[in-house]
Amino acid sequence: MITPEIILLILLAYLTGAFPSAVWVSKTFYNIDVREYGSGNAGATNTFRVLGKGAGIPVLLMDVFKGWLSVNYVSFISNADALSPELFFENQLAFGLAAVIGHLFPVYTGFRGGKGIATMLGLLIGLQPLAALFSFFVFVFVFLISKYVSLASVIASFVFPIFLFLILGSTNSSLNLFAIFVPILSLITHQKNIERLVRGEEAKIKFGKK
Repeated sequence: MITPEIILLILLAYLTGAFPSAVWVSKTFYNIDVREYGSGNAGATNTFRVLGKGAGIPVLLMDVFKGWLSVNYVSFISNADALSPELFFENQLAFGLAAVIGHLFPVYTGFRGGKGIATMLGLLIGLQPLAALFSFFVFVFVFLISKYVSLASVIASFVFPIFLFLILGSTNSSLNLFAIFVPILSLITHQKNIERLVRGEEAKIKFGKK
């Protein structure tokens, strides 16, 4: 049941996800707008590419935290303890998705956001930490080998539902349906990156910079 309280928390989750970590860090500490450089994306990857790890790591952590925090807004529901497990999870998922949408289309910066992968990771950690962390390890492994964040992100997104279904044997229908959506979102948001990968034009990330 959607109540005014739930609607307000969804709005709060959206505003949390919309916090422009990359733009805030780049403007506050480097006096530039990261969206005007590199890929033009307001996310951790472009921040790494343009400003290096000194800016990229804080942006990455903030973006992950936005997703995790929003999932946990469920504890603000007045009758949270009385919710059924299914309804409790569905509210968590709604808040987390609102944060991802906020990151993709942030009201604070003219709706020009990032790709949502880091915020999605925070959401997944909040919902199913074991599968999320396994996917993250796969991301790190692929990235260290290829140096392509986009490739690592897409592969890791496919690992999440596979691990969830085959290893954990999840029976949560809402979680399972959402897990199928994760790689689809990753493919959509990384469409241009995939095209550049095919053409051999995708930029690699090197941590030795700055």
